[in-house]
Parts: sequence; C-alpha cells; structure tokens
Amino acid sequence: MNAAPDSFIELGARERAAALLDADGARELLGPFDGLESPWLPRQGIVPQADDGVVVLRGRLGGAEAVALAIEGRFQGGSIGEVGGAKLAGALELALRDCEAGRPVLPLLLLETGGVRLQEANLGLAAIADIQAAVVALRAHVPVIAVIGGMVGCFGGMSLVAALCSHVVMTRQARLGMNGPEVIEQEAGLEELDSADRKLVWQLIGGAQRCATGLADALVDDDVAQVRDAVRQLAAAPRPEPRSAAVARYAALVAQAATEPALDAAGMRALWAAQC
Repeated sequence: MNAAPDSFIELGARERAAALLDADGARELLGPFDGLESPWLPRQGIVPQADDGVVVLRGRLGGAEAVALAIEGRFQGGSIGEVGGAKLAGALELALRDCEAGRPVLPLLLLETGGVRLQEANLGLAAIADIQAAVVALRAHVPVIAVIGGMVGCFGGMSLVAALCSHVVMTRQARLGMNGPEVIEQEAGLEELDSADRKLVWQLIGGAQRCATGLADALVDDDVAQVRDAVRQLAAAPRPEPRSAAVARYAALVAQAATEPALDAAGMRALWAAQC
C-alpha cells in the first residue's frame, strides 16, 4: 500500500517555506520574536500577530541561494497590511540587490491571500506596488516562482503579483483570480456567480482551469514532494516570456472572448487552445 502524501495545504506558512527549501541552513528573517506587529489592528479590537502573517526564510534550493516568502492564510485571510507588505517588499529588494551584485537569489512566493487588508488599505496597496516592482526587476536576473496551495487562494492585488511571476505552481484545490467568488456575488449578484457553487467556482478559477488556460505553469496534487519537485524543475527551466509582456496575445484572447454569448469553463479552454 502506498503511503498517503504529506499535505502541503495543511501546513502553516512557516512549515510550507521550510518544506520547499533545502533541509539545512535555512534561517528566518524578522520572525515573531522581533515583534513586528501591525499598529493598526489593535485600534479596531483585532489581536495582531507577531510576524503580521508573513514568514521570510533565507536558505538554499537545490544548493542555490533562495528566499521563501510565505503568507499565512489563517491570519486575517492572508491579507497584506503595512508590516507584512513591507517584509515582502524588503526581502525581494534585498534579493534584487544581491542579484545585481552577481549573487543570484531565487525568490519563492507562497501566496495564500485575499489581497489588501481592508483596515490598512492604502498602506497595503503601496506595499503591493513595491512588491510588483521588485518582481519585475528580479525577472531580469532569476526566475520568480509563485506557489498557490489553497484553500484561501490568491486574489486582489496579490493575484497581479502572481501574474507577474515567471512561473506559477498551483494545486487542484487552489484558486486564482482578481476578485474572489464572494466579492463577485456581492457586487454583481447571484446571476453573475453563485459563490456557494463550489464546482462552478473551481471550474472557473481553480488550479486545473488556470493551468489549462495558461495562467499557471504546473498543476500538482496536495503533496509536499510534488510541490517541491515542481518548484525545482521550474527553477532550472529556461525563463519564458513574461505574461505581462505578451500584451497582444492576451488582448486577442479578450477580444475573442467578448464575442462569445456564453463562455463557460470548457469554452475558455477551447478558446485558449485555438489562440495559442
């Protein structure tokens, strides 16, 4: 009998980051004992977390220098505020400085996030802009790899960060989109999307659909070893043309999709196959 796989989804952010890096030598930067808490959450009666829900581990991946940045989806829905956003942006900027000095550092972004923290909206948005700029700059030196495991998914401004990455790894349970299903239902109504229809939601924005339509590069089971192997393979693969540089291709897809009266998940896959 085969042993049950080790779940990646069930791990916390710190354990996910450690699971992807080499076993020896990883160290945490600005961890919980440094006490970098959000100054804004207590004002609204919310207990802060000592690392603000962002874990930064510096270590190696297959012997090469790497930094793993993991967002804890179980704290405030993985939302990005002032402190956590600054940790993400700062770690990426330090990696960029090393790359520019001829010391390549591979960035791994483990994204479980609903986007900007509403209590710190402007500060979170500013941090995401810095994160995006750092990702784009890093792509000229090393592949930037995002991993979306589930069950929170990756939404809001951080979905744009994922789209800027060189490679995206997703589990079948993961979701990726600009707006989450609940937000779409709230703003556009049940006629647009029933967020309780789990099958429909995953058909539209789940890992299998995102890989089939070219918005993610590797689909894996909820298994630590599979996620680790996919990350290492992509880290060694040639860097593709960034999605953000393929404006004409995506504009053609959007224009074609706009002519379809009712485009479902299967139709979107067929459209992608025809255009690409």
